[in-house]
Amino acid sequence: MLKPVQAYNLAKATGVEAIDRFQLILEIFTKRATTTEAKLQIQLARLRRELAYAKEKVRLAKMGEQPGFMGLGAYEVEVYHREIKRQVHTIRRKLKKIRIKRQLHREGRIELGFPSISLAGYTNAGKSSLFNSLADEEAPVDNALFTTLSTTTRLVKILKRNFLLTDTVGFIDRLPLTLIEAFHSTLEETIYSDLILLVVDISEPLEVIRRKLAVCLETIERIGASGIPIITALNKIDLLSEEEVHKKLEVIKDSAPKPVPISALYGTNLVLLKKEIFKTLNNYVQAAITVPLNSETMSFISSLFKKAYVQSIKYANNEAYIVFEAIPWFVEKVQSYVEKMEGKFEKLQV
Repeated sequence: MLKPVQAYNLAKATGVEAIDRFQLILEIFTKRATTTEAKLQIQLARLRRELAYAKEKVRLAKMGEQPGFMGLGAYEVEVYHREIKRQVHTIRRKLKKIRIKRQLHREGRIELGFPSISLAGYTNAGKSSLFNSLADEEAPVDNALFTTLSTTTRLVKILKRNFLLTDTVGFIDRLPLTLIEAFHSTLEETIYSDLILLVVDISEPLEVIRRKLAVCLETIERIGASGIPIITALNKIDLLSEEEVHKKLEVIKDSAPKPVPISALYGTNLVLLKKEIFKTLNNYVQAAITVPLNSETMSFISSLFKKAYVQSIKYANNEAYIVFEAIPWFVEKVQSYVEKMEGKFEKLQV
């Protein structure tokens, strides 16, 4: 990371603005950001860096205008520092409102009773392509860094079960802590998922695959999601021969959790991947309920069809007998409702 004086000296010597890795990442992020939240997060990261070097930048600006330092000479240190703090406060206030809204959306999704899957992986590994294949969507796909800087969630059906699938921002090596903090609200979608689908580009050289895989697993740990089950989707096998895929799989199988070689672009082995997802999240509970038929329970039955996998329903003696499967906490919620309606509840073996 360049200090202001280093950037200043380089700019003075070359006649062009000098930027470091952090600033380069910010520039790429800025071009890729499409949502209000992503743009605000980038601004926040940029301003927090400015705040750390405000005094030094003002001093250098007063020495004479150089590329990348124009316009600062009119500011005193205190005024410049105060202005940045004001902007940071404004952005944080806006982000707080967005995060409250995000939390409400998350709670709404939880109420649906469906397990959630988060797509994670190194930038440009093919997460959005896999998202499109699984969700039958058209999220932006590009052969460039950081195509996705915000999250998208869709309801997907995998082997007759409903899941919530979320596409998230890509990881990179040595991502500055400031950027991790700035994008934490976006990354935290991964923390609240039931399964992480880690996408890895297997078409790259082995040493690159190892490094990027290690970066992804380390980032997952840094954001507090290490306890969540992981399936590794080894993407882009269409660019390799079967022999090359087999060799690479043998080398990385011990470091890649539950590896499944796929091609998101052509749909190769997606059925195999879906089976692995289903097996990992197959903690469904089967139950049978009997409820009296009235306007309230009819509304409940309609809701049950949307939020659980209803296997059978029979009507007799002004009652409904229903057999269904759902995740454990949702079954408990149904049990509470049925008992309140003076119905019958019975857990069955799946």
